Amino acid sequence: MEKKVKLKIRKGDLVKVIAGDSKGSQGKVVEVLVDKNRAIVEGANMVSKHTKPNAANPNGGIVKQEAAIHISNLALVDPKTGETTRVGRKLNDAGKLVRVAKKSGEEIK
Repeated sequence: MEKKVKLKIRKGDLVKVIAGDSKGSQGKVVEVLVDKNRAIVEGANMVSKHTKPNAANPNGGIVKQEAAIHISNLALVDPKTGETTRVGRKLNDAGKLVRVAKKSGEEIK
């Protein structure tokens, strides 16, 4: 059985791709696939998918869409400085565990 790890990236986060074909591209996380340790990022890792005709696309054809990227190839963008940062966790004033950017210490919403 594979060990479950706590992912530091969540849906809605602004991330930058740090490795792979889409290296350097930035976008919001659309979906996180926890069981596969992967995420789908808006506008990054675009692939061509051949589709059959259906109600939404009556002609079928080739559709460009985002494919999942491994979490290790993504870095969170610091909300304060706009550069990539690691993620830490800290107890806030209300006694709740929140994610913080390691570079600026800013809380990640």
